[in-house]
Amino acid sequence: MVIQAADPPLILASASPSRRALMQAAGLRFEAIAAAVDEAALKEAAQAEGARPADAAVLLADAKARAVARRRPDALVIGSDQLMVCDGRWFDKPADLVQAGAHLRALSGRTHQLVNGTVAWRGGQRIWQNAAVATLTVRVLSDAFIAAYLAAEGEALLATVGAYRMEGLGVQLFSAVDGEHSTILGLPMLPLLGFLRQQRLLTA
Repeated sequence: MVIQAADPPLILASASPSRRALMQAAGLRFEAIAAAVDEAALKEAAQAEGARPADAAVLLADAKARAVARRRPDALVIGSDQLMVCDGRWFDKPADLVQAGAHLRALSGRTHQLVNGTVAWRGGQRIWQNAAVATLTVRVLSDAFIAAYLAAEGEALLATVGAYRMEGLGVQLFSAVDGEHSTILGLPMLPLLGFLRQQRLLTA
């Protein structure tokens, strides 16, 4: 059983079900608070300034953590964000299932990267950051498969930048994966747990 200190309280600055599930599976006690930040504007500005995807992911994660940390200076606040990049193009979450299908067709037969930034705030300052990348190759997808996949998964895909859910039927999309599973799901747990041990929030 994971032994976790009661102080400081741990907060995940995210409404993401997959990130919450990862932290719960690791035995962490935490509160999830959605951060009110304009992710699209921040990402657009970072890309316009020529930021690397890893730097942009950390920037977005930092904005989320900072927004919540201002309200909860007593807590250790974790912010995380994920970008998807394929052939130099930065993808956004699909707005509808038609756009989700376009995402899948764009990824078909290609290799892309999921780039994660994770940041921790405590006592009014950022005290830790991490960037992690997973590389995934999508097999050539038939139109029939894409249609069946969209029908099976439905609007749940609109919450994911790649229009797939690796933890479900989405695993059938891939021919190769290089990266830690939690990185693919949006919150790299191994570096995060290491940081929490360094902070003595978890027993080493």
